[in-house]
Parts: sequence; C-alpha cells; structure tokens
Amino acid sequence: MSTLAQQQQILLDALFAWPAQDAMKIVATHALDSGARGLKAYQTNGHMAAERALLAAYPVVAQIIGLKSFADLARALWHAHPPLRGDLAQWGDALPLFLRSSTQLQDEPYLADVARVEWALHGAATAVDGVADPASLALLTTDDPAELTLTLSGGCVVIQSGWPVASILSAHREGTPSLTEVGGLLRERVGQDVVVWREGLRPRVRLALPGEIGGLRALAAGQSLGQTLETAPALDFSAWFPMAFQTALVLAVSKVCTQ
Repeated sequence: MSTLAQQQQILLDALFAWPAQDAMKIVATHALDSGARGLKAYQTNGHMAAERALLAAYPVVAQIIGLKSFADLARALWHAHPPLRGDLAQWGDALPLFLRSSTQLQDEPYLADVARVEWALHGAATAVDGVADPASLALLTTDDPAELTLTLSGGCVVIQSGWPVASILSAHREGTPSLTEVGGLLRERVGQDVVVWREGLRPRVRLALPGEIGGLRALAAGQSLGQTLETAPALDFSAWFPMAFQTALVLAVSKVCTQ
C-alpha cells in the first residue's frame, strides 16, 4: 500500500473505528503526536456532524431520550453504520433498527417505530414535487375503475405500529394530546397506523383511516383503482377521496398503462 493510501486508511480508521480508543491506538502506531491530534480533531468533527444530521431527522426521538443520550446515540450509529454518501442529510436510515436492537433502550420499545415515522417524514421533505391535476378527476365519472389508477404524493409511506406513534409525535410536535394521555395509551398498548406524505412543501403525518393502509399499498404497487377497492373493502372511497385530493395525498387520476 502506498504512503498516501496508508494515510487515507488511517484517517478513515480514526473517523469510524469504535470505540474511540481503538482508533487512536491505530493513529499512535502510524503518526506523530501532532498528526494524532489532527486526526482526533477529524473524529470529533465527524461526531458533531453526526449529531446535527441525526437531530435534523429525529427531533422527537431526541426529545424523548434527552439531548445528552441522543448525542451518544448519534456517535454510536456513526460508527456502527458509517455514512455511504457525501450528503449527510441522507444518513440515519439505520436508526430504527439500531434502536430496536439496543439493549440499553429496551424500556422504550416504541422508540423504533417513532423513528420509522420520523425517517419517513424526513424523506418526504426531499421527495420529488408532484403536480396536482384537477381536470383528471373527470375520468372517475367516465371510465371503469379497473382501467384507472391514482397518482400519489411524493414521499407517501404507510406505517403500521403496535404503539401509539401518531399520538407520541403529535404530543411532542404540537403539544396535543398531553404527555399524560400518551402515557395512558402506551400502558394500554394502543397501536396506531399512520400515513406520511408531502402536502406542497410540508411533510405531513396522520392516523390512517380504516382500510387506507391496504388501499395505499395497493396503489403504490401499481394496482388499478378497481383492484385497490377490492383489496381494501373497508375504505370508504367516497369520503376518503375528496379529503385525499384536497390534502395532496392524491394528485391525479390516470389510465392504467397496459404496456
């Protein structure tokens, strides 16, 4: 290995080796004291960048466990799942599974699902803009549902949870329901399914309506409107569709592509 390649590998080891003592042991073997101090600075800067990036994506998780614990969590994730892209805003998708497998957080088993919803919101924020087409709604009055489909908002994700994730997020983001009420839902183990999407420039989340999870999954899989209604018979389409279009969850109606 060339000297440059060795130096690059030493730098990567210092940034991502875990625990930190191991990284600096590598540095001490191959570098002068001044060089080691420089690499330590790189590692510290990396940790700070990890904390900022993760906090931007998971503010509610940070509120729940506290900023000090969240900083430790960010550093641990940084080493366990290093960023693979230059854009740190795209780093952090591994956190829900990381939380689920953490022995230190077994007393908060709902955290992983809260993180799943927050990552979906984070993704919706940068989803490709969709364009609403009100004129296309006329197809619903002229064409067979078996020949139609619906265009969904960018970033549309459905999440099923055995925990009251919608209430937890709303309590921390909007102050309602109260944390006392959320505590009661947690004790009763109330599950909540949610829909995440982008309305204009704003990521949104709400409780899923009866049958909505199955319906949106069917549409996302490319099924026709007719197939979707068969897949999700509990979905009250006549009540759901106007609301879905007005809130930009559905952007347009189109003919099914037969090719």
